[in-house]
Amino acid sequence: MGLFDRIRRVVGANLNDLVSKAEDPEKMLEQAILEMQEDLVQLRQGVAQTIAAQKRTEKQYNDAQNEINKWQRNAQLALQKGDENLARQALERKKTYTDTGTALKTSLDQQSTQVETIKRNLIQLESKISEAKTKKEMLKARITTAKAQEQLQGMVRGMNSSSAMAAFERMEEKVLMQEARAQSAGELAGTDLESQFAKLESGSDVDDELAALKASLAPASPPNQSLLPPETTAPKTNQQVEVVDAELESLKKQLDQM
Repeated sequence: MGLFDRIRRVVGANLNDLVSKAEDPEKMLEQAILEMQEDLVQLRQGVAQTIAAQKRTEKQYNDAQNEINKWQRNAQLALQKGDENLARQALERKKTYTDTGTALKTSLDQQSTQVETIKRNLIQLESKISEAKTKKEMLKARITTAKAQEQLQGMVRGMNSSSAMAAFERMEEKVLMQEARAQSAGELAGTDLESQFAKLESGSDVDDELAALKASLAPASPPNQSLLPPETTAPKTNQQVEVVDAELESLKKQLDQM
């Protein structure tokens, strides 16, 4: 491959790339519709011109038929008057118009065919333009939706990495930490309250046991003295009483410390 061929291909590829990037779908659709409408205008003008030519040919053909009929009558009149030479001239003029009429009839048939063909093409082009306009609106709506989606995706990507989103996440983390501290404080408060009630319950048990012990150590009432066995030992001395009282006080202190 020669150098110039390579240069031509590189330049062509770059130009095609630039053209592709420069193409705006909406503008290209509008341009396509505009070009189709221009073709429709030209086609309508062509139809109008063809119909006008057909009308002229049809008039010329009708005029030729009238001339043929006229010279036919003239020939008959000349023969009726006995002028054969004049009748011959009339027939010659009739033949001229007959040839002209035949040519006009051929041209008229061709023009009629052309007019019908152009009319069909005109109807097809109008239908295509109507369909293209409908598709254009649909494509424009799709283009608008695609652009909006691209913008939304760009905003979402921007939010994921923006400082605002990071700040939002930090605030959320702080709220979670504060909620955790509040929950821990509530649990600690509940535990402390339970321990206080437990102490009250344990203290009540000790008090009940102390009361029962006091009742068992208290001197018997007079009505119950007859139930006790008779004392066989000697009366207690003051020293023995003091020892018992000291032991009782020691026992009370031990119970109070529990």
